[in-house]
This record gives sequence, structure tokens and C-alpha cells, in this order.
Amino acid sequence: MKSASNTTPSKGQARISHLRATIARAKQRRGHLPPSSRAERLADAVANTVGSWRFIIIQSGALAAWIVGNAIFGKSAWDPYPFILLNLLLSFQAAYTAPIIMMSQNRQSDVDRSRARADYEVNLRAEAEIRHLHEKIDLLREQHIESLTAMLQEALARLEAGRESR
Repeated sequence: MKSASNTTPSKGQARISHLRATIARAKQRRGHLPPSSRAERLADAVANTVGSWRFIIIQSGALAAWIVGNAIFGKSAWDPYPFILLNLLLSFQAAYTAPIIMMSQNRQSDVDRSRARADYEVNLRAEAEIRHLHEKIDLLREQHIESLTAMLQEALARLEAGRESR
């Protein structure tokens, strides 16, 4: 049969368990938070794609091919100079990608705000814990000074008693 002291965690074990849980929550906060809806995931995917060098290089190549292809065919090209169809396509792309990127940025701003709030709460708890530790150290220091003072008084009393006995 186990004793009661083995079944209940000690203060040290409880503190270690609490620290592990706190570290796990901090790691979860620091990790990538999944978007909560399909629309948010789509907005993030579009923002990540449009904001990449790969997209810029591919789009630049496509635009160069469009312009060169239309320049080679001249008047019989599908979009002769001044490239009105190309302008329409780029305007359409900008009209849709800009608000989608802003939605992604707003969601990321919400995530950042949530993380900042959580970090602030952790900092407040850490500050309170540090203040508590300072109080403990001050108390220990006072106890140590009192014990040293008592020892010095005892030593002085012995010295005086030794002088009087001579």
C-alpha cells in the first residue's frame, strides 16, 4: 500500500509541473497558429504566393513573353501595343489581390496582438514572481543578520565574562 506522501505531489514537483505547462503554452503561442477558416487559409496562401520571389519572377517572365509575343506579331497580335488586354488583366489581378492581402495582414495583426497580450501577461507573472523572490531573499538576509548579531553578542558576552574572571 502506498503512503499518502507518495500519492500527493510535493511543492517542488508541483512547481516543476507548472513550469512545464507554462513552457508548453509559450511554445504553442510562439508556433504557427492555424487560420480558423477556409477563407483565412486562402487569404494567407494568396498573400504568401504573391509575396514571394518565385511569383515575381514568374509574373515578370509572363509579362515579358506577352509583350515580346505581341511585338513580334505586330498588328495581327492578340493584344497589340498599347497592350490594353494586358493592362486589364493586371488591373483585375491588383483589384483582387490587394484586399486579399489586407485580409491576411489583418488576421496576422490579430494573431500578433494576441501573442503580445499573452507575453504581457507572462511578463506580469514573472515580475510578481521576481518580486516574491526578492522578498524571500530579503527575509533570509534579515534572518542571517539577526543570527550573526546574536552570535556576535554571545561572543562579546563571553569575552566580557572572560575579562571579569581574570
